[in-house]
Amino acid sequence: MRSCCRWLITGRRLNRLKELRDEKPGSFFIKSFDISETDIVVQNLEELVMELGGLDLLVICSATINLNENLDFRLEKSTIATNILGFTLIADWAFNYFQHQKSGHLVAISSVGGLRGWRDTPAYNASKAFQICYLEGLRNKAFHNGSPVIISDIRPGYVDTDMAIGSYKCWVAPVNKVARQIFKAIRKKKKVVYVTKRWHIIAFLIKLVPYWIHERA
Repeated sequence: MRSCCRWLITGRRLNRLKELRDEKPGSFFIKSFDISETDIVVQNLEELVMELGGLDLLVICSATINLNENLDFRLEKSTIATNILGFTLIADWAFNYFQHQKSGHLVAISSVGGLRGWRDTPAYNASKAFQICYLEGLRNKAFHNGSPVIISDIRPGYVDTDMAIGSYKCWVAPVNKVARQIFKAIRKKKKVVYVTKRWHIIAFLIKLVPYWIHERA
């Protein structure tokens, strides 16, 4: 989030937020809350906007992923709570805020994983497909409303973080490289961007693969 060159970072783990703040003291503010707890999210967002004195950019970069070969519903429910319910609540709130303000930029980090389903992480891939379609719907709504709200969908491939799980991984990119490309895409107000750039090629091929081949992969 940013307003008047003031930045705010939120997240579940307060200790990690404090570590970030301590790396660059005075560069940004921090606040801890969980977006899956939908009954408190809006109140937190509104308090943050008041603290910042306004808002012109909101980045949704919150997700959870679980390897779930046995389809444990508790794991699927956790993924849905964050990646769909929490995501949707924040996206809706931001869109309405920016539309009323008549300016603003909503950015969401979805995933290349949203292009196809996968046996080990069915809820995660489905949730990212939901995000991709939802962002497209918001972009369509902004156009037909004549709204100046900008919607950016950032679709990473594998990034060298704890979330890069699974037996099939390729082109795992370092965090710094991915962050630079995301930052550049946000500054240019891109609608849809794959990071790193080579994932645009894989995404194109993934969408062309027939179901019977994908099923056997």
